[in-house]
Amino acid sequence: MTLEIERRFLIKNDNWKNFITKKISIEQGYLSKNLDDWIIRIRFTGKDFKIALKKHIESFTNFEFEYSIPQKDGETIMSNLSNTIKKERFFLEVEKKPWIIDCFKENNYPLEIAEIELSREEENLSIPSFISKEITGLTHYSNLSLAYKPFSEWK
Repeated sequence: MTLEIERRFLIKNDNWKNFITKKISIEQGYLSKNLDDWIIRIRFTGKDFKIALKKHIESFTNFEFEYSIPQKDGETIMSNLSNTIKKERFFLEVEKKPWIIDCFKENNYPLEIAEIELSREEENLSIPSFISKEITGLTHYSNLSLAYKPFSEWK
């Protein structure tokens, strides 16, 4: 069983760019629409496709199972999805902790979200200076929600 314990935040400035260690481009789509059930996601990173199954458990903990799939299968699935998102993902190291910044593209531009995965929910966390508001658990900021109701359509 794989657990993902993750907290998410909005960003208030570009100071995070001083901590970048790596960058990738991501396109992902969803085979599910309901946040209350298992979320089925396909992701393409420019080199491979992966299918993920996710389900919220409690607070900021989820089940997450991810599997590589053949290129041809991934292309077929992605080409048949209408609700996808694109983003650039930046990997950071801040005070010896790995952070991720997702900079959304197209209809979700200019949304930027910071994420950190924890080993347990009670883990102490030092909040970097580039962090604004915590959005953990706010479902309208979930990638699934952004695929169906993009940031550009929010009022």
